[in-house]
Amino acid sequence: MAKRFRGLNSTLIHCGERPDPTTGAVVPPIYQTTTFAFPTNESMLDLMEGRTSGYIYTRYGNPNYALAESKIAALEGAQSALVLASGMAATSTAITALARTGDHIISHADIYGGSFGLFHDLLPRFGLETSFVDATNLHNVEQAIRTSTKIIFLESPSNPSLRVCDIRAIADLAHAHGIRVVVDNTFATPYNQKPLALGADAVVHSGTKYLNGHSDVMAGAIVGTQEYIDECINVFRKLGGNLNAIDSWLLNRGMKTFGLRMARHNENGQAVAEFLSHHPKIERVHYPGLSTHPQHELAKKQMTGFGGVLSIELKGGQKDVDRFLNRVELFTRAVSLGSVESLITQPVAAVHHNVPPQYRELGGITANLVRISVGIEDVEDILEDLGQALE
Repeated sequence: MAKRFRGLNSTLIHCGERPDPTTGAVVPPIYQTTTFAFPTNESMLDLMEGRTSGYIYTRYGNPNYALAESKIAALEGAQSALVLASGMAATSTAITALARTGDHIISHADIYGGSFGLFHDLLPRFGLETSFVDATNLHNVEQAIRTSTKIIFLESPSNPSLRVCDIRAIADLAHAHGIRVVVDNTFATPYNQKPLALGADAVVHSGTKYLNGHSDVMAGAIVGTQEYIDECINVFRKLGGNLNAIDSWLLNRGMKTFGLRMARHNENGQAVAEFLSHHPKIERVHYPGLSTHPQHELAKKQMTGFGGVLSIELKGGQKDVDRFLNRVELFTRAVSLGSVESLITQPVAAVHHNVPPQYRELGGITANLVRISVGIEDVEDILEDLGQALE
């Protein structure tokens, strides 16, 4: 049995790791291969029929995937995990593993634009309908439930308005109606929040973000019970959403510093939120770590930290937003988040551009909203850059 460690950092550094048996290399090699050899034809059949374990084809599995999956499962306290080619591959696989034609889905309205497009534009082609509600109010969720409802999908905190949903209360409500709850934990990360422990049935991640943390990997992950992950594997092998060996190797490398990075992201995010909350040119700051956040007390109950992403509403119009974004120097104007460098973007000009206005309004995504992903730079440099850009 693999050794269990008390600490998160020890787990991430050592979970699933061992020196290479052939060379003694401390760092696992990249298995840059599409296929794996068998000593006999009988041994291939044994693998295919489940009598032995191993690898046959990288679309089906790879040692680099397995290592990443062991670390992510340990992070979330899950039985099993599956890594995929992107966060959207994870979300689409997680949903299609549960849903059938005619099913109804409830989704929190304030979610990543790509996830919104999946639910609003693509899934209806396959007979799946989604109702978008403000899931910060449990009554809204309860009112949306139908006899055909099979899934409730949440982001908490949400992208980009940082709204917090009561995961435990929603899970209790869902389970009373035989509904599964899937939570996108990308913003919070398992460093700050463990949705499975709060009653969720499955968790998805964009591993591109905090898990890897270096803006050089596209990856996704699903965690849950072994039975559920087996069904996800059945789906993803048919759809072909597999990761590649190099990106899974880089994901493993990134996760070894995940705990150290998240501690700094939490610290810097809180400092930036407090600084901006007192700035005269800022109308509102959305960050669960602020006492002014409407779900601050809930966030304190189900989170241990508040992450490095916040959003702000600037006073003024588009010209003021443009002026602010064009003046930043340390920050990079780019989509994505959760990396070591600080990033900044206007959601309606980027990933939420194609979200219809009525759903933007429901999700609190205003034209003057700016999303800030605070990196791990020295906080004094971050605050100085934001200050000069606002002047």
